[in-house]
Amino acid sequence: MAIDPPTIIPRSEHVISRANISEPALNVLYRLKKAGFSAYLVGGCVRDLLLGREPKDFDVTTDARPEQIRDLFRSCRLVGRRFRLAHLRFGREIIETATFRGPPEEGLSENGRIVSDNVYGTLEQDAWRRDFSVNALYYNIRDFSVVDYTRGMEDLEAGRLRLIGDPVTRYREDPVRMLRAVRFAAKLGFTLHPDSETPIWELAPSLQEIPSARLFEEILKLFLGGCAVQTFELLRRFNLFRWLFPQTEACLGEEEQGFPRIFLAQALNNTDARIAAGKPVTPAFLFAALLWEPVRKLTERYQQEGVPEFQAMREAAEAVLANQTNHVALPRRFSLPMREIWYLQPRFAYRRGKRPLRLLQHPRFRAAYDFLLLRAQSGEDQGELCQWWTEFQEMGEKERLRLVRVSTKSRRRKPRKRVDKPVASTEV
Repeated sequence: MAIDPPTIIPRSEHVISRANISEPALNVLYRLKKAGFSAYLVGGCVRDLLLGREPKDFDVTTDARPEQIRDLFRSCRLVGRRFRLAHLRFGREIIETATFRGPPEEGLSENGRIVSDNVYGTLEQDAWRRDFSVNALYYNIRDFSVVDYTRGMEDLEAGRLRLIGDPVTRYREDPVRMLRAVRFAAKLGFTLHPDSETPIWELAPSLQEIPSARLFEEILKLFLGGCAVQTFELLRRFNLFRWLFPQTEACLGEEEQGFPRIFLAQALNNTDARIAAGKPVTPAFLFAALLWEPVRKLTERYQQEGVPEFQAMREAAEAVLANQTNHVALPRRFSLPMREIWYLQPRFAYRRGKRPLRLLQHPRFRAAYDFLLLRAQSGEDQGELCQWWTEFQEMGEKERLRLVRVSTKSRRRKPRKRVDKPVASTEV
């Protein structure tokens, strides 16, 4: 393929300043340059700097081979099987440094997917190997210019997301690119180029070919980036969500008492609000929300069949999780807290005796209580229960104990009055 000369945007015509680049990233760039290698910032960090945003991290690309990078940096750790990368650690910050990629060798693909990618190339070849044009912009540390081979600056200014090369081929090489397209469109507020958008509906089922463990990591990127609501809407629009969460999708297609199910949308909206406020969101809570509708529906079905409430909840949770792991893996460190959040929901209804005090001391109480609030906000009939538990938490210890004693006494049966039987007379 003939490659056109790149567009070079000089320092005077773009907004990137070294003042906005992290010191470790500059350290890597300058040390590579001093050693005689080419060195560029590339990818999302360049895109975000040009948009006036603060990059989440900084990636470097160079013509130095991984072993040469390791010789230059004592903190270097080589990672990756498909393609060798150098992770350079500076305190808490890691600068991912990659050698220019070349076109994949023939015979190293499987059903159109690239399974081995450890081929090195030139800057030009590296640019055409990247996924989206706005992610193929290079900041050159030698003259502080921006190098553009793929009309990325044009797309950036137009607010457009365009896949480099033939979209069908690129999606088949790596179906996760469809998820990345949705994530970037939601994050940046960009529109997908029609050529990059059209194949997604047809190729969405190819997500089944991706290892479920990799999809778990992609789900976290999709929903914990601060744009979960927009991401969710785009995933459903492009028919991608059903290949990630088929049980949830089936529930969302059904109405409840004439109204659409809105629990998940409410949960994702709250997730975005917490991230915007700098509050943590755990993957366990996120996945508990993503799978709550199928768990709730199956629990109700089991109860109608005569299974006791707590047992119905446990059996439903196990069945839903077993099915879900066929699509997106759920590490045990997250699936266990998810179960606890679900299992505690029926216990909120028991407010007599010492049960409320024991529930309040449970390590997963706060997450389960927040989950209960979400259920109420989305229309489940839990308003009075939420108010009681909110007030119960705000009480002092003595007030709680007094409430427990009152509740306990109210449940005790009053002793029957003893009635003495009349003694039979022995008189004659």
